[in-house]
Amino acid sequence: MNPSVSIARLFDDLRERMRCLAADASAVERSRAIVEKALSGGEAIYGVNTGFGALASRRIGDDQLGQLQRNLLLSHACGTGVPVPVEITRLMLQLKIHALGLGNSGVSLTIFKQLLRFSTADILPWIPSRGSVGASGDLAPLAHMSLPLIGHGQCWKPDLSGPEPSAVTLQRHGLAPVEPAAKDGLALINGTQLMLAYGAFVLHRATHLLSAADILGAMSLEALQGSARPFDARVHAVRPHPGQEQVAARIRGLLAESEILESHRDCGKVQDPYCLRCIPQVHGASRDALAHCVAVVERELNSVTDNPLVFDDGDIISGGNFHGQPLALSLDFAAMALAEIASISERRTYLLLEGHDGLPKLLMKDTGINSGFMIPQYTAAALVSENKVLCHPASVDSIPTSLGQEDHVSMGSISAIKLLDVLHNVERVLAVEMLTAAQALDFRAPLRPGRGVLAAHRFVREQVNHAEEDYEVGADIDTCTRLLRSGELVKAVDAAA
Repeated sequence: MNPSVSIARLFDDLRERMRCLAADASAVERSRAIVEKALSGGEAIYGVNTGFGALASRRIGDDQLGQLQRNLLLSHACGTGVPVPVEITRLMLQLKIHALGLGNSGVSLTIFKQLLRFSTADILPWIPSRGSVGASGDLAPLAHMSLPLIGHGQCWKPDLSGPEPSAVTLQRHGLAPVEPAAKDGLALINGTQLMLAYGAFVLHRATHLLSAADILGAMSLEALQGSARPFDARVHAVRPHPGQEQVAARIRGLLAESEILESHRDCGKVQDPYCLRCIPQVHGASRDALAHCVAVVERELNSVTDNPLVFDDGDIISGGNFHGQPLALSLDFAAMALAEIASISERRTYLLLEGHDGLPKLLMKDTGINSGFMIPQYTAAALVSENKVLCHPASVDSIPTSLGQEDHVSMGSISAIKLLDVLHNVERVLAVEMLTAAQALDFRAPLRPGRGVLAAHRFVREQVNHAEEDYEVGADIDTCTRLLRSGELVKAVDAAA
C-alpha cells in the first residue's frame, strides 16, 4: 500500500516518501513494462506515439518517440514572470516524484531516478510562475521543472541568488543529462503539481495561523474589557458548526483565570462590537471552510493527475484527471476564508486605537507630538483591501486552448498564486493586531489577563518592547510576522496551558 501524504505532516510525509521510492521503485517499473508492451504491439497511444492536443491524430514513427518527448518539454517551456518560490518548487518536485511513484504513469526508470537525484541533492529548477491555465495540468511550469533533467533550462544557484544554466548545476553535482523515452515528457508535464504545491504549502501554514488568530482575538478582547458571555458553550451548542464550537472553547480556555474580566464583571456594557462578540462565528466559519479545502487538497496529494493512465491489467486510458477544477475552486475558497480572518482582525485593531475603556487614544499616552499606532492600522487596512481584489475567483474563468481541443480550463494556477499572496497579507494584518493588542494590554497592569492571554502577552514582550514614543514600527511588524509564520506564538501559549 502506498503511504499517504497529509497536510499536517506534509514535509515529513514527503521526505519519507522520497526515501521509500529511492529504495523501491517497483510500481514505476511495472507501469513502464505495460507501456513498452503496448508499444511493441503497435497500439496507438495518445501522447506516446501520437501528437499532442490538437495534433492528437498525427501518428509518430517508432524512431521518433524519444524526440517527440524531448520536443514536448522544449516547446511547452514557455512560462514567464517571477520565479516560483524555492519552497514551492521543492514541493513541486517531490509531489511529481510521489505521483509518478504511484505507478499509473508509465514513466521510464531513467527519468524517475534522475528526479530522485535532483530531490536528494536539493537541485531546484528555475520555474517562471505564469503560463499555466490549469488544464492539461500545469504544462508550462512543469516543463520548466523538467528541462534540467535533460540538460536544458535553468536551476537556482546554490545561494538562491538567481538562476544558472542547468548544465552548470549538473556538472557541479557530477550528474549527466538523461534522454527522455516514449511517454516520459507527457508524464512529467501532465499533472497539477504547481497548483497542488501552492495549495498544500498555504494550507499547512494556515493551520497554526488560525490558532494564532484566536489567541490575538482573545488578547484584543481582554485589552478592550470585552465580555466572555458570548463564548458560553450553550450559545454555540444550539448552532453547532464544528469550527464555531472549537473557537469558542479555545477562547474560553485563553480567558480562564482573568483578573481583567473579573474587574468589570458588573459594568453596564450590554454588548461588544461584532469583531469581538462574533469571533467564534467568523473564525469558526473560516476553520470549517479551510477544513474542506484540506480534504480536497489531501485527496489530490494522493492522486494521479497524468494522462493517459496506465493500469495493472494492461489498459492505457485517456481521461481528464489533469483538469485542475477541484483545486481551483478549493483554492479560491481558501483565499476567501483566510481573507476574512484578516478582515475581522483589522476591525479589532481599529477598536484598540479608539481610546475606549480607559485605553489611551492610539495606544500612546502623549499623542499629538506622537502619532502612536495610527499608521499601522493604515497598513492593515491596505492589506485587507488588497485581499478583497485577490479574492475574485479565478475558477469561474476559462479561455479555450489548443485550437479548441482543450476548450475548458480551470485557471487554477491563478487561484494558487494569489492564495499565497492572500496568506502573506493575512499574516501581516495579524502581526499588526499582535503589536497593538500587546501594547493595549500593557495599560491593564497590574490586573492579569487570562492564563493563555498572559502567556501570549509575555511571549510578545520577549520579542517586542512597549512603546512610549514614536519609533520605526515596521521592524516590529516584521518581527511579529516572523513569530506568526514560525508558529512560536501558538507553541508558547499551548505550553502554558
